[in-house]
Amino acid sequence: MNDKHFDKIKNNDGFIAALDQSGGSTPKALAAYGVPETAYSNDDEMFKLVHDMRTRIITSPAFSSEKILGAILFEQTMDREIEGKYTGDYLADKGVVPFLKVDKGLAEKENGVQMMKPIHDLDETLRRANERHIFGTKMRSVIHEPNEEGIKAVVDQQFDIAKRIIEAGLVPIIEPEVDINSSDKEKCEDMLKEEILKHLNELSSDQLVMLKLTIPTKANLYKELIEHPNVVRVVALSGGYSRDEANEKLKENDGLIASFSRALASDLHADQSDAEFNQSLQKAVDSIHDASVNKK
Repeated sequence: MNDKHFDKIKNNDGFIAALDQSGGSTPKALAAYGVPETAYSNDDEMFKLVHDMRTRIITSPAFSSEKILGAILFEQTMDREIEGKYTGDYLADKGVVPFLKVDKGLAEKENGVQMMKPIHDLDETLRRANERHIFGTKMRSVIHEPNEEGIKAVVDQQFDIAKRIIEAGLVPIIEPEVDINSSDKEKCEDMLKEEILKHLNELSSDQLVMLKLTIPTKANLYKELIEHPNVVRVVALSGGYSRDEANEKLKENDGLIASFSRALASDLHADQSDAEFNQSLQKAVDSIHDASVNKK
């Protein structure tokens, strides 16, 4: 583990940028950026275009370590270069800690949840992540309903894989997202918190994790998780909320910082001039940082 990166993530003010759209979500991310599906004819061209988009974000002066602690990358982004350096090294040189999305997407809904698909190449991915100087990983499941069996299965799976990631010398971000449109969102969150606490309390003192959670309906619900000795940091996903709405909800939760994706890039467009692009990104960075640091 990189001690300098650990100290930054654990103790500094700021937020984590999520630049990890993959596979199925890439066309949506490009379309939102103003690049239609007619602009590419195969996956290679699509991933080249999304890397160009991410490169523009990462190289922008607005994307600085002053307010951004870390960035979560898609696997192909990790393996590509920015200005002659692997993306993780480029980020680290800017003072931004690199993370890697390691899940392979979501399984079909069962027992009110979507677990992760099997990650057959996890060991090889973690080996390459270490070669690329990645600090930590991220993996996502989704909870739709307050189903006890389903939520337990999601958290069991997350922690089982997290322990393998810890053994590889990386810090896992565990992300059991609660769907913001769930009719029983608050009940899901109560059940999720208790299940996570059970697992945290079973970890040894050197098994450290991060958590990425939906902003809770009940403010400060996750205070106990934030203060847990095995938790490096708890970050929040925007989950489909607009940036303004996500920021307002985030401000109500002490110690919770952002890890936004769509809410970060929602005003960025391929046709913007560099000045317009940088101004839009700076506005987003400033507002998300403010919500992560200045609490009500």
